[in-house]
Amino acid sequence: MSTRPPLYKRRSIQVGAVIIAIPVLALAWYLGSPLLFDTVVDEPFPRAAAAEVPDDMTEEEVEAEMLEAEAVNTDAADDMPETEPVLLATGSLMGADSFHQGSGDVSVFELADGSRILRLEEIDVTNGPDLHVIITPVTGVEGRDDVKAPGYLDLGELRGNVGSLNYDLPADYELPEEFTVVIYCVPFHVLFATAELG
Repeated sequence: MSTRPPLYKRRSIQVGAVIIAIPVLALAWYLGSPLLFDTVVDEPFPRAAAAEVPDDMTEEEVEAEMLEAEAVNTDAADDMPETEPVLLATGSLMGADSFHQGSGDVSVFELADGSRILRLEEIDVTNGPDLHVIITPVTGVEGRDDVKAPGYLDLGELRGNVGSLNYDLPADYELPEEFTVVIYCVPFHVLFATAELG
């Protein structure tokens, strides 16, 4: 006498295994696939942030023209208003541990129009799921409580783990004298990289 389960039971087991396997594989892909691929973003420094873009030009063309004009050495009147961006704070990205690595420069600039940006310059960060750029008023960040300390600011998703990116700071945000920029995996509360600025 056969000990094999009847055909309908075997089919039920197979269907159940497939139903379980699909979400497990989807979760594994969500968690693992960022480690396999880099997202490269190379945003230019917003020199033309306060400039009006003519109808017949793109922002990239305005940037190129301004860079060209910078290269021309001309005498200017002493009473010309300051139009260069002002560096408010700077630091360097470091990995959080031996697996989660990060490098590159992190700076905050005030632009000619008074707006402020966080600039990530030539970064290279271990990729991961749902990484965010967060400013926290804590230095020596070690975990979730430090990242989400009172006064933290989530600037949104890390749009690329390799390259250069700009993030606008809200006009009403008061920048702490010392703070840390954190690349943070939101769903799993994992530090990927940090940069202390002051």
